[in-house]
Amino acid sequence: MMAYSSAPPLSSLFSSNTINNPPSPTASFPVSKLLFSSLSPKFSRKKKWVSRRNRFYLAKPPEHDLVDTRQPSPQVSTQSAGDDDANPSTSFLSILCPLLRLFSGGDPSQERNHALEVATSSLSTLARFPWGSKSLLEGIESEDITVSDPSTHLQLFEFEACPFCRRVREALTELDLSVEVYPCPKGSLRHREMVRSFGGKEQFPFLIDPSAGISMYESGDIVKYLFKTYGKGRSPSTDLLESTLFTGWMPTILRAGRGMMLWDKARKDPPPRKLELFSYENDPYSRIVREALCELELPYILQNVGEGSRRTKLLLEASGSKQVPYIIDPNTNTQFGDYKKILSYLFNTYSSAATV
Repeated sequence: MMAYSSAPPLSSLFSSNTINNPPSPTASFPVSKLLFSSLSPKFSRKKKWVSRRNRFYLAKPPEHDLVDTRQPSPQVSTQSAGDDDANPSTSFLSILCPLLRLFSGGDPSQERNHALEVATSSLSTLARFPWGSKSLLEGIESEDITVSDPSTHLQLFEFEACPFCRRVREALTELDLSVEVYPCPKGSLRHREMVRSFGGKEQFPFLIDPSAGISMYESGDIVKYLFKTYGKGRSPSTDLLESTLFTGWMPTILRAGRGMMLWDKARKDPPPRKLELFSYENDPYSRIVREALCELELPYILQNVGEGSRRTKLLLEASGSKQVPYIIDPNTNTQFGDYKKILSYLFNTYSSAATV
Protein backbone atom coordinates (compact mmCIF):
# COMPACT_ATOMS: atom_id res chain seq x y z
CA MET A 1 0.00 0.00 0.00
CA MET A 2 1.30 3.45 -0.86
CA ALA A 3 1.51 5.90 2.02
CA TYR A 4 1.97 9.65 1.87
CA SER A 5 3.10 11.76 4.78
CA SER A 6 3.22 15.45 5.49
CA ALA A 7 6.08 17.43 4.02
CA PRO A 8 8.27 20.24 5.32
CA PRO A 9 7.53 23.84 4.28
CA LEU A 10 8.53 24.74 0.75
CA SER A 11 10.91 27.38 1.99
CA SER A 12 12.93 24.80 3.89
CA LEU A 13 12.99 22.42 0.93
CA PHE A 14 14.63 24.91 -1.36
CA SER A 15 17.32 26.11 0.99
CA SER A 16 20.84 25.99 -0.37
CA ASN A 17 21.66 23.04 1.86
CA THR A 18 18.77 21.00 0.50
CA ILE A 19 19.63 21.78 -3.10
CA ASN A 20 23.18 20.60 -2.55
CA ASN A 21 22.03 17.54 -0.61
CA PRO A 22 18.75 16.25 -2.06
CA PRO A 23 16.45 14.30 0.27
CA SER A 24 16.58 10.54 0.49
CA PRO A 25 14.27 8.69 -1.94
CA THR A 26 12.39 7.40 1.10
CA ALA A 27 11.42 10.92 2.17
CA SER A 28 8.23 12.77 1.25
CA PHE A 29 8.68 16.23 -0.18
CA PRO A 30 6.77 18.94 -2.06
CA VAL A 31 7.31 19.51 -5.77
CA SER A 32 6.49 22.79 -7.46
CA LYS A 33 3.53 22.53 -9.80
CA LEU A 34 4.88 25.44 -11.81
CA LEU A 35 8.13 23.63 -12.53
CA PHE A 36 6.45 20.60 -14.05
CA SER A 37 3.48 22.26 -15.75
CA SER A 38 5.41 24.94 -17.60
CA LEU A 39 9.06 23.83 -17.74
CA SER A 40 9.90 27.45 -18.46
CA PRO A 41 13.40 28.53 -19.43
CA LYS A 42 13.66 30.01 -15.92
CA PHE A 43 14.75 26.57 -14.78
CA SER A 44 18.51 26.83 -14.92
CA ARG A 45 21.53 24.86 -13.96
CA LYS A 46 21.81 27.13 -10.91
CA LYS A 47 18.67 25.39 -9.59
CA LYS A 48 16.61 28.52 -8.89
CA TRP A 49 13.17 27.12 -8.16
CA VAL A 50 9.81 28.88 -8.07
CA SER A 51 7.24 27.60 -5.58
CA ARG A 52 3.46 27.38 -5.77
CA ARG A 53 0.82 26.13 -3.36
CA ASN A 54 0.27 22.76 -4.94
CA ARG A 55 2.46 19.99 -3.52
CA PHE A 56 3.26 16.48 -4.58
CA TYR A 57 4.61 13.68 -2.47
CA LEU A 58 6.95 10.86 -3.31
CA ALA A 59 5.64 7.35 -2.87
CA LYS A 60 7.43 4.21 -1.71
CA PRO A 61 10.98 3.99 -3.08
CA PRO A 62 11.24 1.87 -6.24
CA GLU A 63 12.78 -1.56 -6.35
CA HIS A 64 12.38 -3.02 -9.79
CA ASP A 65 12.46 -0.44 -12.55
CA LEU A 66 15.12 0.88 -14.82
CA VAL A 67 17.86 2.99 -13.27
CA ASP A 68 20.38 5.08 -15.15
CA THR A 69 23.66 3.25 -15.55
CA ARG A 70 25.65 6.20 -14.22
CA GLN A 71 26.74 6.05 -10.58
CA PRO A 72 24.78 8.36 -8.22
CA SER A 73 26.48 11.40 -6.79
CA PRO A 74 28.04 10.88 -3.35
CA GLN A 75 25.85 13.74 -2.11
CA VAL A 76 22.65 11.84 -2.87
CA SER A 77 21.23 9.42 -0.35
CA THR A 78 20.27 6.13 -2.01
CA GLN A 79 19.49 2.56 -1.10
CA SER A 80 22.33 0.37 0.00
CA ALA A 81 25.04 -0.14 -2.58
CA GLY A 82 24.24 -2.96 -4.94
CA ASP A 83 20.44 -2.89 -4.53
CA ASP A 84 19.89 -1.49 -8.01
CA ASP A 85 22.74 -3.39 -9.63
CA ALA A 86 21.27 -6.61 -8.25
CA ASN A 87 18.17 -6.09 -10.38
CA PRO A 88 18.52 -8.50 -13.37
CA SER A 89 16.63 -6.13 -15.67
CA THR A 90 18.91 -3.21 -14.79
CA SER A 91 22.03 -5.34 -15.23
CA PHE A 92 20.77 -6.50 -18.61
CA LEU A 93 20.16 -2.91 -19.69
CA SER A 94 23.68 -1.85 -18.67
CA ILE A 95 24.98 -4.40 -21.20
CA LEU A 96 22.29 -3.85 -23.83
CA CYS A 97 22.51 -0.06 -24.11
CA PRO A 98 26.18 0.11 -25.23
CA LEU A 99 25.55 -2.70 -27.73
CA LEU A 100 22.51 -0.96 -29.17
CA ARG A 101 24.49 2.22 -29.52
CA LEU A 102 27.09 0.38 -31.60
CA PHE A 103 24.46 -1.02 -33.97
CA SER A 104 22.11 1.95 -33.98
CA GLY A 105 21.19 3.87 -37.09
CA GLY A 106 23.66 6.65 -36.32
CA ASP A 107 22.74 10.33 -36.51
CA PRO A 108 18.91 10.37 -36.21
CA SER A 109 18.67 13.55 -38.28
CA GLN A 110 20.19 11.98 -41.40
CA GLU A 111 18.26 10.38 -44.24
CA ARG A 112 16.93 6.99 -43.19
CA ASN A 113 16.00 3.73 -44.81
CA HIS A 114 12.29 4.23 -44.26
CA ALA A 115 11.36 0.72 -45.38
CA LEU A 116 13.59 -0.64 -42.62
CA GLU A 117 12.32 1.93 -40.13
CA VAL A 118 8.69 0.97 -40.70
CA ALA A 119 9.48 -2.76 -40.76
CA THR A 120 11.28 -2.76 -37.40
CA SER A 121 8.67 -0.52 -35.82
CA SER A 122 5.87 -2.75 -37.15
CA LEU A 123 7.61 -5.82 -35.70
CA SER A 124 7.80 -3.93 -32.41
CA THR A 125 4.06 -3.38 -32.59
CA LEU A 126 3.49 -7.10 -33.14
CA ALA A 127 5.73 -7.92 -30.19
CA ARG A 128 3.54 -5.80 -27.90
CA PHE A 129 0.19 -6.84 -29.34
CA PRO A 130 -2.44 -6.21 -28.00
CA TRP A 131 -1.34 -3.68 -25.37
CA GLY A 132 -1.45 0.04 -25.97
CA SER A 133 -3.63 -0.08 -29.08
CA LYS A 134 -7.18 0.68 -27.92
CA SER A 135 -9.11 2.38 -25.17
CA LEU A 136 -10.58 -0.02 -22.62
CA LEU A 137 -13.02 2.67 -21.50
CA GLU A 138 -15.00 2.69 -24.74
CA GLY A 139 -18.68 2.96 -23.91
CA ILE A 140 -18.08 3.46 -20.18
CA GLU A 141 -17.97 7.23 -20.29
CA SER A 142 -19.63 8.75 -23.32
CA GLU A 143 -19.22 12.49 -22.74
CA ASP A 144 -16.97 14.33 -25.16
CA ILE A 145 -13.49 15.39 -24.15
CA THR A 146 -12.49 18.99 -24.50
CA VAL A 147 -9.07 20.54 -24.18
CA SER A 148 -8.29 20.35 -20.47
CA ASP A 149 -6.50 22.77 -18.19
CA PRO A 150 -2.76 22.04 -18.60
CA SER A 151 -2.32 22.30 -14.83
CA THR A 152 -4.35 19.09 -14.42
CA HIS A 153 -2.33 16.99 -16.87
CA LEU A 154 -0.55 13.93 -15.64
CA GLN A 155 3.20 14.47 -15.96
CA LEU A 156 5.49 11.62 -16.98
CA PHE A 157 9.27 11.60 -17.00
CA GLU A 158 10.46 8.73 -19.21
CA PHE A 159 12.38 7.80 -22.32
CA GLU A 160 11.04 6.00 -25.35
CA ALA A 161 13.46 3.04 -25.38
CA CYS A 162 12.77 2.08 -21.76
CA PRO A 163 10.55 -1.05 -21.51
CA PHE A 164 9.22 -0.02 -18.09
CA CYS A 165 8.24 3.40 -19.43
CA ARG A 166 6.57 1.59 -22.33
CA ARG A 167 4.39 -0.32 -19.84
CA VAL A 168 3.13 2.98 -18.39
CA ARG A 169 2.49 4.50 -21.81
CA GLU A 170 0.50 1.41 -22.81
CA ALA A 171 -1.65 1.85 -19.71
CA LEU A 172 -2.19 5.52 -20.55
CA THR A 173 -3.45 4.55 -24.00
CA GLU A 174 -5.77 1.91 -22.58
CA LEU A 175 -7.14 4.42 -20.06
CA ASP A 176 -7.58 7.10 -22.74
CA LEU A 177 -5.51 9.63 -20.80
CA SER A 178 -3.48 12.58 -21.99
CA VAL A 179 -0.17 13.29 -20.31
CA GLU A 180 2.63 15.83 -20.34
CA VAL A 181 5.76 13.94 -21.38
CA TYR A 182 9.21 15.11 -20.31
CA PRO A 183 11.65 12.95 -22.29
CA CYS A 184 14.74 11.85 -20.36
CA PRO A 185 17.19 10.35 -22.89
CA LYS A 186 20.63 9.35 -21.71
CA GLY A 187 22.71 12.52 -21.76
CA SER A 188 19.63 14.62 -20.87
CA LEU A 189 20.48 18.22 -20.04
CA ARG A 190 17.34 19.13 -18.12
CA HIS A 191 14.79 16.47 -17.28
CA ARG A 192 17.08 13.87 -15.71
CA GLU A 193 18.52 16.53 -13.44
CA MET A 194 14.99 17.44 -12.34
CA VAL A 195 14.12 13.83 -11.47
CA ARG A 196 17.47 13.37 -9.74
CA SER A 197 16.96 16.51 -7.66
CA PHE A 198 13.54 15.43 -6.44
CA GLY A 199 13.91 11.67 -6.26
CA GLY A 200 17.54 11.31 -5.26
CA LYS A 201 18.46 9.26 -8.33
CA GLU A 202 17.69 8.94 -12.00
CA GLN A 203 15.08 6.22 -12.27
CA PHE A 204 12.29 5.99 -14.78
CA PRO A 205 9.39 6.19 -15.23
CA PHE A 206 8.52 8.93 -12.75
CA LEU A 207 4.88 10.10 -12.59
CA ILE A 208 3.29 13.19 -11.07
CA ASP A 209 -0.48 13.52 -10.73
CA PRO A 210 -1.26 17.19 -9.95
CA SER A 211 -4.96 16.54 -9.37
CA ALA A 212 -4.18 14.07 -6.56
CA GLY A 213 -1.02 15.75 -5.33
CA ILE A 214 1.23 12.68 -5.52
CA SER A 215 4.31 11.47 -7.36
CA MET A 216 5.87 8.03 -7.66
CA TYR A 217 8.44 5.77 -9.25
CA GLU A 218 8.02 2.06 -10.14
CA SER A 219 6.09 1.24 -13.30
CA GLY A 220 4.00 -1.51 -11.70
CA ASP A 221 2.85 0.83 -8.94
CA ILE A 222 2.17 3.58 -11.47
CA VAL A 223 0.04 1.31 -13.68
CA LYS A 224 -1.97 0.06 -10.68
CA TYR A 225 -2.45 3.62 -9.47
CA LEU A 226 -3.63 4.82 -12.88
CA PHE A 227 -6.18 2.02 -13.21
CA LYS A 228 -7.39 2.49 -9.65
CA THR A 229 -7.78 6.24 -10.10
CA TYR A 230 -8.90 6.51 -13.73
CA GLY A 231 -9.97 3.00 -14.71
CA LYS A 232 -13.68 3.29 -13.90
CA GLY A 233 -13.53 0.06 -11.92
CA ARG A 234 -11.21 -1.81 -14.27
CA SER A 235 -7.94 -3.39 -13.23
CA PRO A 236 -4.76 -3.78 -15.31
CA SER A 237 -4.39 -7.17 -16.91
CA THR A 238 -1.81 -9.51 -15.44
CA ASP A 239 -0.36 -9.87 -18.92
CA LEU A 240 0.28 -6.12 -19.17
CA LEU A 241 2.13 -6.10 -15.86
CA GLU A 242 4.18 -9.25 -16.45
CA SER A 243 4.79 -9.12 -20.21
CA THR A 244 7.35 -6.32 -19.86
CA LEU A 245 9.92 -8.82 -18.62
CA PHE A 246 9.54 -10.82 -21.83
CA THR A 247 8.32 -8.94 -24.93
CA GLY A 248 8.72 -5.49 -23.37
CA TRP A 249 12.36 -5.49 -24.46
CA MET A 250 11.60 -6.34 -28.09
CA PRO A 251 10.86 -2.79 -29.35
CA THR A 252 14.05 -1.57 -27.66
CA ILE A 253 16.09 -4.24 -29.42
CA LEU A 254 14.30 -4.11 -32.78
CA ARG A 255 14.58 -0.33 -32.90
CA ALA A 256 18.29 -0.54 -32.05
CA GLY A 257 17.96 1.84 -29.15
CA ARG A 258 16.19 4.66 -30.99
CA GLY A 259 14.71 7.02 -28.43
CA MET A 260 17.48 6.24 -25.93
CA MET A 261 20.24 8.83 -26.44
CA LEU A 262 20.13 12.63 -26.58
CA TRP A 263 21.03 13.91 -30.05
CA ASP A 264 24.33 15.75 -29.77
CA LYS A 265 23.03 18.66 -31.88
CA ALA A 266 19.78 19.13 -29.95
CA ARG A 267 18.99 22.60 -28.64
CA LYS A 268 20.00 23.11 -25.04
CA ASP A 269 16.93 25.16 -24.08
CA PRO A 270 13.32 23.97 -24.33
CA PRO A 271 10.88 25.84 -26.58
CA PRO A 272 8.60 28.34 -24.79
CA ARG A 273 5.52 26.18 -25.33
CA LYS A 274 5.07 22.42 -25.37
CA LEU A 275 4.38 20.64 -28.62
CA GLU A 276 1.29 18.43 -28.87
CA LEU A 277 1.27 14.95 -30.38
CA PHE A 278 -1.74 12.81 -31.28
CA SER A 279 -0.58 9.23 -31.07
CA TYR A 280 -1.19 5.89 -29.44
CA GLU A 281 1.48 3.71 -27.90
CA ASN A 282 1.53 0.76 -30.27
CA ASP A 283 1.24 2.64 -33.56
CA PRO A 284 4.44 1.96 -35.58
CA TYR A 285 4.58 5.42 -37.19
CA SER A 286 3.89 7.29 -33.96
CA ARG A 287 6.66 5.33 -32.25
CA ILE A 288 9.22 6.75 -34.70
CA VAL A 289 8.07 10.31 -33.99
CA ARG A 290 8.14 9.81 -30.21
CA GLU A 291 11.70 8.52 -30.53
CA ALA A 292 12.68 11.79 -32.24
CA LEU A 293 10.98 13.90 -29.57
CA CYS A 294 12.94 11.95 -26.98
CA GLU A 295 16.26 12.31 -28.79
CA LEU A 296 15.64 16.07 -28.96
CA GLU A 297 14.46 16.19 -25.30
CA LEU A 298 11.36 18.14 -26.34
CA PRO A 299 8.56 18.23 -23.75
CA TYR A 300 5.15 17.64 -25.28
CA ILE A 301 1.51 16.93 -24.52
CA LEU A 302 0.66 13.38 -25.59
CA GLN A 303 -2.94 12.96 -26.70
CA ASN A 304 -3.60 9.21 -26.76
CA VAL A 305 -6.09 8.28 -29.47
CA GLY A 306 -6.19 4.50 -29.47
CA GLU A 307 -9.10 2.62 -31.03
CA GLY A 308 -12.33 3.78 -29.41
CA SER A 309 -10.75 6.87 -27.84
CA ARG A 310 -13.00 9.79 -27.04
CA ARG A 311 -10.09 12.04 -28.06
CA THR A 312 -10.59 11.10 -31.70
CA LYS A 313 -12.97 14.05 -31.95
CA LEU A 314 -10.13 16.41 -31.00
CA LEU A 315 -7.93 14.83 -33.66
CA LEU A 316 -10.64 15.17 -36.31
CA GLU A 317 -11.14 18.83 -35.42
CA ALA A 318 -7.40 19.49 -35.67
CA SER A 319 -6.52 17.49 -38.77
CA GLY A 320 -9.73 16.41 -40.48
CA SER A 321 -8.55 12.82 -40.27
CA LYS A 322 -8.11 9.98 -37.78
CA GLN A 323 -4.57 9.27 -38.95
CA VAL A 324 -1.71 9.40 -36.48
CA PRO A 325 0.83 10.67 -35.79
CA TYR A 326 -0.28 14.29 -35.97
CA ILE A 327 1.78 17.05 -34.40
CA ILE A 328 0.99 20.63 -33.41
CA ASP A 329 3.77 23.10 -32.65
CA PRO A 330 2.38 26.34 -31.17
CA ASN A 331 5.88 27.83 -31.21
CA THR A 332 5.84 28.05 -35.02
CA ASN A 333 2.08 27.78 -35.66
CA THR A 334 2.78 24.54 -37.50
CA GLN A 335 0.72 21.37 -37.59
CA PHE A 336 0.71 18.35 -39.89
CA GLY A 337 0.82 14.57 -40.10
CA ASP A 338 3.06 12.11 -42.02
CA TYR A 339 5.87 10.81 -39.85
CA LYS A 340 8.56 11.54 -42.47
CA LYS A 341 7.63 15.22 -42.63
CA ILE A 342 7.43 15.38 -38.84
CA LEU A 343 10.93 13.91 -38.46
CA SER A 344 12.40 16.38 -40.95
CA TYR A 345 10.64 19.29 -39.28
CA LEU A 346 11.71 18.38 -35.74
CA PHE A 347 15.39 17.85 -36.49
CA ASN A 348 15.60 20.97 -38.66
CA THR A 349 13.69 23.21 -36.27
CA TYR A 350 15.14 22.06 -32.97
CA SER A 351 18.79 21.60 -33.78
CA SER A 352 21.28 23.76 -31.92
CA ALA A 353 21.93 25.68 -35.13
CA ALA A 354 18.25 26.62 -35.63
CA THR A 355 16.15 29.33 -33.99
CA VAL A 356 12.41 29.28 -33.45
